[in-house]
Amino acid sequence: MKKDILSLTLEELTAEIVGLNQPKFRAGQIYRWLHKTGIRSFDEMTDISLKLRDMLNDNFVIFSCDIEKKLVSEYDNTVKYLFRLSDGEFIESVVMKYKYGYTLCVSSQVGCRMGCTFCASTLAGMVRNLYPSEILSQVYAAERDLEIRISHIVMMGMGEPLDNFDNVLRFLTLITDENGKNISMRHISLSTCGIVPKIYELAERDLQLTLSVSLHAPNNALRSSMMPINRKWQVDELIKACRDYTKKTSRRISFEYALVNGKNDTVQCARELAGLLKGMLCHINLIPVNEVKETGCKESTPARIQEFSDILTKRGFAVTVRRRLGSDINAACGQLRRSAKPSDKEKK
Repeated sequence: MKKDILSLTLEELTAEIVGLNQPKFRAGQIYRWLHKTGIRSFDEMTDISLKLRDMLNDNFVIFSCDIEKKLVSEYDNTVKYLFRLSDGEFIESVVMKYKYGYTLCVSSQVGCRMGCTFCASTLAGMVRNLYPSEILSQVYAAERDLEIRISHIVMMGMGEPLDNFDNVLRFLTLITDENGKNISMRHISLSTCGIVPKIYELAERDLQLTLSVSLHAPNNALRSSMMPINRKWQVDELIKACRDYTKKTSRRISFEYALVNGKNDTVQCARELAGLLKGMLCHINLIPVNEVKETGCKESTPARIQEFSDILTKRGFAVTVRRRLGSDINAACGQLRRSAKPSDKEKK
């Protein structure tokens, strides 16, 4: 079986190349072609002999992704991609332009097993984890298509990153490698719905990325009704893990809170949230929920969002309301994939 070359570190690739009786420096050349240039075929490695290229073709495969569909917002130039993987599965990525540069929201799984009631990514269930190469290829494909440099990454697309822990950690190692794309770990955000043991494991790595926790409710009854994960690791256990994470890493946690009209956007919820997070090194990111027909969730009114934000701000929290980017192209992940590959349930 051919090896997934894009998922290899430089050290691992060097061992492979030396094992093929090639000089050590060839590994550096190949690695640069893969991770700095973002080539999709060994034939594009023009400073490497045809014999070595044939050898690479015989022993390795480059997992890339093809653009199945591309939507560009008329309002803010946000770009949403539906990518087709080598096995025919689909994932989504979103490129957002900010003053500081371009941010890419990447997927870590095909589908999602977490079952959050307001999310489109989970409606068709979980198919499989992405390889490190398939997460990387989203970055390389977007840069190649738009002729830009991605400077920031948010792991908030399809899937739960901590449910694909080993592959995600290897992706982070590769994307921050100074011999490759060399994106700073401080420019990467990883979002989780709250897999508590993996939060502790991530803390031990002390990676200096930004951890974003999808909280969405301040108590067990409400959170369990929205997020099945809460039935396994409840609010108090999750918040303890978050407090321990900040102590271990000295990094501020960002709590994501999607406001659903009439469900978790009340004054009482805002006050409960303030009490829950009191004294923690954190930031609260309020998100007007993306309205997806199948979920039945409706976006809070601007007045309710402002009231919720004001309550938290007056209690000393750093609060932002996420700017809606790509609203005209349904930039929230999960919807394009479902239209391209509906689940068996939806076909009936």
